[in-house]
Amino acid sequence: MEGFPWDVLLAVAGIAVPAVAFLWEFALVGRKRLGYRVQMDTPTASGRGFAPTADALAQLQHENGERLVDPSFVLLRIENNGTTDIDTDDYAVNENDRVGIRVKFPGRTVAGMVVTELSSPHLHECFGDDSGFGARDENPERPAGVIDLPRVPLNRGAHYKILAVLDRIPNGSPDDFDDPQVVGEIKGGSLRETKSRTGPTTSVIALILFLVVISIFQLTRSLVFDEKPPPLDCASGKLTITGSTAFAPVLKEATASYAKTCPGASFAFDTRGSAEGLGSLNQAGNDGVLAFSDGAKGEGFPQLLPRPVAFSLFTLVINSDAGVQDLTLAQIRDVYDGKIANWREIGGKDRPVRLVDRHSDSGTRRTFEGQILAGKREPGDNSDDCLKPAPGAQPGVVRCAKPSTNDVLDAVSRVPGALGYSELGAATKREDVLAVRIDGHQATLEGAIHAAYPFWETEYAYTFGEPKADSLVASFLRYLTNQVGKDIVRSHGHRPCAELANPVLCRPGA
Repeated sequence: MEGFPWDVLLAVAGIAVPAVAFLWEFALVGRKRLGYRVQMDTPTASGRGFAPTADALAQLQHENGERLVDPSFVLLRIENNGTTDIDTDDYAVNENDRVGIRVKFPGRTVAGMVVTELSSPHLHECFGDDSGFGARDENPERPAGVIDLPRVPLNRGAHYKILAVLDRIPNGSPDDFDDPQVVGEIKGGSLRETKSRTGPTTSVIALILFLVVISIFQLTRSLVFDEKPPPLDCASGKLTITGSTAFAPVLKEATASYAKTCPGASFAFDTRGSAEGLGSLNQAGNDGVLAFSDGAKGEGFPQLLPRPVAFSLFTLVINSDAGVQDLTLAQIRDVYDGKIANWREIGGKDRPVRLVDRHSDSGTRRTFEGQILAGKREPGDNSDDCLKPAPGAQPGVVRCAKPSTNDVLDAVSRVPGALGYSELGAATKREDVLAVRIDGHQATLEGAIHAAYPFWETEYAYTFGEPKADSLVASFLRYLTNQVGKDIVRSHGHRPCAELANPVLCRPGA
């Protein structure tokens, strides 16, 4: 039955059945309940009859002096095992009848009896001479001894016990005695036999089995049959992510998380640099492409709309063989102008300077040129292997260009004296390169906010026009800027724009 709310039905049944059982047991049938229990019904000898001996049992006699033929002892317990008190008026007998319960012993006669235990001393007066407490014989077709018990008021949990000596009726059947018969009725309640037990009752076992079956059935449905509906903000379709390679690790984790939550969505990646990503989006012109850029787009692409996503930190990275870890802004600019060709000139080791750059369409490179080189463009590359100038290339400091952040980090790690730049999250995960302090300041959010550290930029998401609210583009952007997406952004060393004390820092041109 597709669409039937089985989970709701099972949950209601799991609550309702125990609740009804509780009310039935303790508020309805069990509210006023008198219980009886035959705790002992034992003959005095292993065989029928016994020869007179000096034993005290042999001296048992009826009131008329006759010795008992086949005596037996019976211990009877009467108890209030309901949830409310029982008064004398609760016994369903005539108003003038002093007897509330009658206990019959077929095939036996009552030789004597005594009250052996009272749960409360005040119950003793209920068994006086005119209380109705006594024993007699009935002589219908099946003779039986009868014990008459008075209408004893019992508080909840109260009880009393009667010990009786009985004898087989002469010429009666030599077979085992029939079980005692307890006759009586309680108004608005019941009189029933109770049994002493150490384990749970049958009804409790049945209730436990019912709850176990409900739990197993519900678990089976959850694991095998049920397909959880996607969250309300899920969208389906295919989305191509393009643009920044520096922000790509964040986007790959975020898209994987989104696709797991929303199975109808799929993603493809074409991250070849911020500028090329913006060009691809502008050319596609639809909701199927989302571009990310390190920094604002500039004056081009008027139909592309920016959305600030994260405050991103960048850092210069250097090969440990250079012997340098701290540079001033002036030294960095001199290095990239070609004025410093060997690290020993500024206190490092005797190693030639080799610069590993990004391609000209890289958003990270634009950030580096804008924030560190004060808007000055880097010279073109002159090397293919980052170790020596290529044949016919301009002489001077060795410069090579790489297409992605990881390519830059790989080159810096293997080339002695190499210097490059990268987004902070990717650089801190590498142990084979060193992060460079700028004017003594390491790359921190606090340093960037207070203008002590200059190498940072806003990460933007760009759409072609305003996406439809129910599109995958709009849904994924909401996901990226909500709690799960924020956690992913933060885990890669960036800071969500919405969490900045001064969110204006994330606006274009801040």
